[in-house]
Amino acid sequence: MPELDARLKTIVNQKIQAMGASQIRAFAQKFDQIPGIIKLTLGEPDFNVPEHVKAAAIRSIQDNRSHYTDQRGILELRQAISHYLQQRFQLTYDANTEIVATVGASEAIFSVLGSLINPGDKVLVATPTFALYWPVISIFGGIPIQVDTTADGFRLTGNHLQKVLDREGAATVKAVILNFPGNPTGVTYDRAQLQDVAAVVKRQGIYVITDEIYAELTYDQPHVSMAKLLPEQTILINGLSKSHAMTGYRIGYFAGPAELIKTVSKLHGFVVTCPSNPAQYAALAALTHGLDDSLRMRQTYQHRRDYVVPELNRLGYATTMPSGAFYAFAKIPPEFGLDSVTFATKLAEEALVGVTPGSCFGAGGEGYVRLSYASSMTDLKEAMRRLAVFTANLREHVLN
Repeated sequence: MPELDARLKTIVNQKIQAMGASQIRAFAQKFDQIPGIIKLTLGEPDFNVPEHVKAAAIRSIQDNRSHYTDQRGILELRQAISHYLQQRFQLTYDANTEIVATVGASEAIFSVLGSLINPGDKVLVATPTFALYWPVISIFGGIPIQVDTTADGFRLTGNHLQKVLDREGAATVKAVILNFPGNPTGVTYDRAQLQDVAAVVKRQGIYVITDEIYAELTYDQPHVSMAKLLPEQTILINGLSKSHAMTGYRIGYFAGPAELIKTVSKLHGFVVTCPSNPAQYAALAALTHGLDDSLRMRQTYQHRRDYVVPELNRLGYATTMPSGAFYAFAKIPPEFGLDSVTFATKLAEEALVGVTPGSCFGAGGEGYVRLSYASSMTDLKEAMRRLAVFTANLREHVLN
């Protein structure tokens, strides 16, 4: 009814109404409707949750662990997170005051940003990257500043960061967001590259929000956390979705200086009360007895990476070798004259291969597509075969 539509415009939050839905999800759902398509869209591990982790979730239900927990998560889980971070990345966090378990890393992002941002604060986001950051910044009245890193191999450098701070006014910038190993590029940072950025952050007195959800999935070098270099100015976000294929369990966490975490924990509590009990006990099992569970997954992803990326390059889709995660970010040949949405749509409809347009990932993403190789080798080989035929036909069409 027209009058109801008009009234809704005055009722709902105008900022939320003006936002579009997740483009990544929208394209995945659109392409899912195509019969016979090979889906290389969402970042969804194709492994099952380890059996001992599932058993822990079931046991928690059988033991009637069905009541509210501490809003920050059960103490045993926070202690396990603390031990894990120390063992894996030499990070020291107090389980009582510096760690909070969340409903996935996405809720951690929401709670952290909502607790730091005052209206008008600027937050720098190194792009192309996961597309959740800038909508959440905007929801809380912040100003997202996308920093295109394509010229530096999809990494933010200290020099580039300083130039952006000089341009925007360092006093107006609250934080910078890093995501590494990166989605959609698979690029990560070594210690020297992080130190280059950390030196600028420390000098300017801003904060780093570092999303390291793919930390367990690094192939060619050990993962170094920004929190190791700059703990007093860093809030670390991580979780178990990628490391243990627990995407649907929705357990993440954030960690940082106690005074900051005290404030962030308040918003977290208002938003979710506490994480689900079965998921918390599953995560406890994963971090206590399953630290090597991700090893087989990582080896399999690396095997797939080492097949997919050379194939993409051979077909003319320039692709940087990913150092982590499970994505290939392929450049669309310029001679095709197609933007990323048009290319991805044609590929899905004509070749039955679903990929995500690079424009979904912010500044610098246009002209690329993201392929997830969290899929079987059988599907990947068939996808590359279809892509080869599609590419040959497209080149013939362009030449004629």
